[in-house]
Amino acid sequence: MSKRYIFSSESVGEGHPDKVCDTISDYVLDACFREDKFSRVACECFVKSNLVVVGGEITTKAKLDYAAIARQAIRDIGYVNDDDVFHADRVFVNVYVTTQSPDIAQGVDARKAKGKKTAKQGAGDQGLMFGYACDETPELMPAPIMFAHRLGRELTRIRKTGKVPWLRPDAKSQVSVIYEDDRPVAISNVVISTQHTADVEHTEIEKFCIEHVIKKVLPKGLLTDRTQYLVNPTGRFVVGGPQGDSGLTGRKIIVDTYGGMGRHGGGAFSGKDPTKVDRSAAYMGRWVAKNVVAAGLASRCELQFAYAIGHPEPVSVHLETFGTAKAPEDKIVRAVNRVFSFQPADIIEQLDLRRPIYAKTTNYGHFGKSDPDLTWERTDKVAALKAALK
Repeated sequence: MSKRYIFSSESVGEGHPDKVCDTISDYVLDACFREDKFSRVACECFVKSNLVVVGGEITTKAKLDYAAIARQAIRDIGYVNDDDVFHADRVFVNVYVTTQSPDIAQGVDARKAKGKKTAKQGAGDQGLMFGYACDETPELMPAPIMFAHRLGRELTRIRKTGKVPWLRPDAKSQVSVIYEDDRPVAISNVVISTQHTADVEHTEIEKFCIEHVIKKVLPKGLLTDRTQYLVNPTGRFVVGGPQGDSGLTGRKIIVDTYGGMGRHGGGAFSGKDPTKVDRSAAYMGRWVAKNVVAAGLASRCELQFAYAIGHPEPVSVHLETFGTAKAPEDKIVRAVNRVFSFQPADIIEQLDLRRPIYAKTTNYGHFGKSDPDLTWERTDKVAALKAALK
């Protein structure tokens, strides 16, 4: 008997309040790295109405104008319309930033310290991280989250051309995919909610989103006469962005990763430098899992590993292929450990993470993009994994 089920994933646009905060936090991180590649950054943001609060712990030689960075991020998102309550040039920006705790710093620093058992660079915190890959899409990502990202990315592209003047920055998308025997066979439901000006009719928004967004970017073979389209299902979405809802850095962790298809350890990414294993180890996990799938060793691969603060080695490494392995899992694990190093310092080195690349990661997922700066998307270890299996 075939196994049939529906799996849904969502994405959000750049103007979603939480993504506004993620963007500002990653803009601050990139600004630090442009001047000081050894910056320690944990930048958080909160937005509501016409207020922006930037806070956190930042130790850097960079000279930063936090208000100017926040305004540029907001401007790039597109909150520049005359009727925007949350406007790049009119928001109030409050800054509450201190330096990193010296107790945490000594755990991360590659030096001896009283009570520290090693002089090696340790993890910046305890925690568990997951990486995931599967062969459902060319990006080796789950289909529902990739489809949801495509919708959001296309809405933003069209909005920024200026050709559809009623589009506004806040938006959300969601796609429900029908699976049979763990393979996508159809799309049952598509949801788009997009902020708009007050003078456009709902029927126009609905027709535009179905014809020029959904049917343009989603696979035609998966859209059927039974696919349901729900566009702005409340009937109106004029008040949006931080005017309509508060935003906070790190509140869209499932959107940022695998749409719920792969597990999540709970740590957010944006605003954190790569000594924070919440971010760097999750990128590492994606790199490893993607190479395992690209090498044909499994159709699905999930990697979990965990760290203790100040300790230079992971306390556990676990690999799961959900019954899709083409070789014994214990051999795949041994091959992974031969090819990759999971020490925090080595992760930073292997993926070249001390660069101002993080604004590229913020929106439409940290995984599944083809940008060469995002080194965790490379499949450059396929040959080495195959050789290590022998």
